[in-house]
Amino acid sequence: MDEKQLIKTSKFLSLVLRHQPDKIGIELDEQGWIEVDALLAAINRESRPLTLAELQEVVTRNDKRRFLFSADGRRIRAAQGHSVEVELGYETAVPPEVLLHGTPETSVAIILETGLKKMKRHHVHLHHDPQAASAVGQRRGKPVLLQIAARRMHADGYLFYVTPNQVWLTDEVPPAYLTILE
Repeated sequence: MDEKQLIKTSKFLSLVLRHQPDKIGIELDEQGWIEVDALLAAINRESRPLTLAELQEVVTRNDKRRFLFSADGRRIRAAQGHSVEVELGYETAVPPEVLLHGTPETSVAIILETGLKKMKRHHVHLHHDPQAASAVGQRRGKPVLLQIAARRMHADGYLFYVTPNQVWLTDEVPPAYLTILE
């Protein structure tokens, strides 16, 4: 699969596994899983031919590791970022001292004033890796990296979760825990 097709397919999978499963007539279970065979059948009904081998390639080559297969390989789900109601079942974890959030430069002032909010998603997404955080921030303009005093937040009672692809999740980040990374 060429890079352009890989990106297009990954974006489509993100849409149906995170936000609009009904777009292709599928239902995710309470933890966001769907049987691989059911997903492929639904995608192929929608005139988007996709084989199991291609699906596996998208999952393994996705640079952000957005998708997970179950241990037996029979089910698939998005790792995080859902706007549909799911319970991913991640255990709470103690975060590193500092985490990062990439955001467009145009959003910095309001974020520093009101904090990071999950908006229509289940959690705020944070990263330990500056490149990953920057990649998120540059999707909508010039990226700015915000530094989050994650360990201090945790000590103050905020809960954190970490996904298998090392994205840290929390419900919010109040302004007191945010600084601009220079």
